[in-house]
Amino acid sequence: MKKLLLASLTAMLACAGTAHAQVSDDVVKIGVLTDMAGVTADITGKGSLVAAEMAVKEFGGTVLGKPIQIVSADHQHKADIGLTIARQWFDVDKVDAIVDVPNSAVALAIQSLAREKKRIVMYSGAGTTALTNEQCSPYGFHWTYDTYGVARGTASAVVKAGGTSWFMLASDYAFGHQLQKDATDVVEANGGKVVGAVRHPLNNADFSSFLLRAQASGAKVIGIANAGNDTVNAIKQAGEFGITEQGQNLAALIFFLQDVHSLGLKATQGTYLTTASYWDIDDASRAWSKQFMERTGMMPSMLHAGVYGSVLHYLKAIKEAGTDDPDKVTAAMKAMPINDAFTQNARIRADGRVLREMYLARVKKPAASKAPWDYFEIVRKIAPEETVWPLSESKCPLVAK
Repeated sequence: MKKLLLASLTAMLACAGTAHAQVSDDVVKIGVLTDMAGVTADITGKGSLVAAEMAVKEFGGTVLGKPIQIVSADHQHKADIGLTIARQWFDVDKVDAIVDVPNSAVALAIQSLAREKKRIVMYSGAGTTALTNEQCSPYGFHWTYDTYGVARGTASAVVKAGGTSWFMLASDYAFGHQLQKDATDVVEANGGKVVGAVRHPLNNADFSSFLLRAQASGAKVIGIANAGNDTVNAIKQAGEFGITEQGQNLAALIFFLQDVHSLGLKATQGTYLTTASYWDIDDASRAWSKQFMERTGMMPSMLHAGVYGSVLHYLKAIKEAGTDDPDKVTAAMKAMPINDAFTQNARIRADGRVLREMYLARVKKPAASKAPWDYFEIVRKIAPEETVWPLSESKCPLVAK
């Protein structure tokens, strides 16, 4: 009997040891790779770090009995720097997952590394469709938006409202190229025409020569295919040139709450945009955003909301899988519905793209805004089928043909 009890005790201890070993290195470590001081710092940056920390707090601070740690770094919009950070995180610091990555070139570089290392990356800030198309990965998730989705939502609305001729002003890197192409496809598919285009350097200060070319084109609409401070500067300088007063309209193909805050409602009123979230949708989004505001001094962008949602879902998947093993966690992430303060019953499809409702919004007139950050009027919900790349046209090897 004593031998039997001893054997049972030994087995129980072995099982307990196995249970503890389900979390590698006894900690779940998540890296927020973002832009802390550059062109997209307002819509990602510190806010993305805070959003990740808020997700951890909401989840309870531990998972499977182990602590959750958040680390962060600035990739400076340089693929080599971002790749070096990610490699250090994976190989030395034992980071289990990376979130945000607001630069398509950096994101594509990290996608290859993460595929090789079998580490999970959840992209909130990057926009290129290549992440879930020809360069998809079993460990890569495109969380918040892509260029295809925002182009379809915004450009189709503008064309249908009479903006049938366009001139494209795009940033000269992977994100801008893809956004320009996707918007051009949507304009032409809806019966419009793109009469010209020009590309500018990232983090550009002077848009005068580009705007003069757009003005000379005679297009009804100037499509702004960039992001962050580049969008703000382009729209601000277009106002100084009196472009809209002379009859041309601006269409910001990706436009954020922080951009409106920087430019003011007078300069941006009536602008259509497509967004994955808004702080003032319902009680849950308002409550979360109030906490975010207390920590950051601003309401969250859709990218901040995406970082929060991706971290929370990742932690839920670890709990569901009973381990932080990447293959088991990714399977759980795809099997579970996504629910958080901004998202209800979204899903992840085979290529890693999150299928979520989005919103066609319009910037309010100054008189219609009742409080600070009350900037968007939600025109309609957009079903996931309207904003995602059709799987029938996918080049992702994860998609069954």
